[in-house]
Amino acid sequence: MKSKMQMWNVISLLGVMLFYLSGIACAEEGILIPGGAGGATVSLPEKKEAVDYFASDTASLPFSRRFIHRLSVEARPGYIFTTNSFLRGENMYRKPIKHTFSSHLNYSFQFRPNTCADRIYGGAYQGAGLAYYTFGDRKEIGNPVAFYLLQGARITRFTSYLSLNYEWNFGFSVGWKPYDYGKNNYNKVIGSSTNAYINTNFYLNWRLFRHLDLMTGVTLSHFSNGNTRIPNAGLNTVDLKIGLVYNINRKEDLLGKSLFKPFVPKFPRHISYDLVLFGSWRRKGVIFGDKQVASPEAYTVFGFNFNPMYNIGYKFRIGLSLDGVYDGSANVFTEDYIVGTTQEFYKPPLHQQLALGISGRAEYVMPYFTIGIGVGGNVLHGKGDLKAFYQILALKIAVTRSSFVHVGYSIHDFSTPNFLMLGVGYRFNNKYPKVIQR
Repeated sequence: MKSKMQMWNVISLLGVMLFYLSGIACAEEGILIPGGAGGATVSLPEKKEAVDYFASDTASLPFSRRFIHRLSVEARPGYIFTTNSFLRGENMYRKPIKHTFSSHLNYSFQFRPNTCADRIYGGAYQGAGLAYYTFGDRKEIGNPVAFYLLQGARITRFTSYLSLNYEWNFGFSVGWKPYDYGKNNYNKVIGSSTNAYINTNFYLNWRLFRHLDLMTGVTLSHFSNGNTRIPNAGLNTVDLKIGLVYNINRKEDLLGKSLFKPFVPKFPRHISYDLVLFGSWRRKGVIFGDKQVASPEAYTVFGFNFNPMYNIGYKFRIGLSLDGVYDGSANVFTEDYIVGTTQEFYKPPLHQQLALGISGRAEYVMPYFTIGIGVGGNVLHGKGDLKAFYQILALKIAVTRSSFVHVGYSIHDFSTPNFLMLGVGYRFNNKYPKVIQR
């Protein structure tokens, strides 16, 4: 019952987010050149031909006509990286768990060809998807279902019929069979019935007919719970991708090369400042003797990032970040105890659970979504666990022109999970252009 409730909560969340994206796309003020959105307004030249270039961008068109709507189905047979003894054969069946298969159903909407947004963002599309996974061990791992947001775009076009594209998926997966000491004690990979789902894929897009495209490519997937439960070894796969895309309202006259290139305003390079407040919780394995012992407590994590970022162009930002964190699990310790009694875990003084770090940041800016990476280290800290070289992967989802939802994941030494970073942010001095038609 609990698993079903979690599943419906996730479906509802993604449905609301997709409806929200549609709402942004239907804004009556014009075409938003997002990256979260911008404050500056850039008017087009008075010339009629420039206005004509934006004819398909005008906000007076209904949502159903302003974008190309797409439905796709995919099959992804894959290989599981056997990074854990359970996957290598220490399981109920005494066989390696190496193969996976998933089927996907996606809806997305795409900027129309030969428009300003299409020229800037390479035919970007965004939407939501549903996937069903099998790993060949339903009893110990389960057959999870994933719900995710997605976005993709063209990397390069070889011909009018063939292009190289990318796509990312980000969401939740439910229906796992997690570790249980009494019922499922071999599975030391998955510790919770709900896990994050992250995927990136690169594929060739072949235009077969007016409405139909073929996709063939390679994908990488990662499942984990962000250290909210133990164990959290995570599961990683590499898959082949083959699928069909049905472009519901794509017209033949949009497929050819346009005689005119739409006018793109010059980007105003500037420095913006992102302030992010985040929080989450995590579990901790504490060193005791020559092994790790799982603490039964869930520890609070909260912090902030302050990012001065130089906006190079419509699609890229680089900069630094001041990163502050309180990690309630940092430097937790345990002591000898009498067998048969409860082992106790102790927290150190507060200053040993606080840290201040500096990281280098880079962000890839697209409509509605911004993907960021960071690499840094704590320069002020108590000791021990917080003397860390850390990495951050983050997704920023635009809410208003300068506010956003922040979903991040912190690891250290490029391998060990730290914690989730769930929060909100605001962008100061935001000068991304907003293109309107006179």
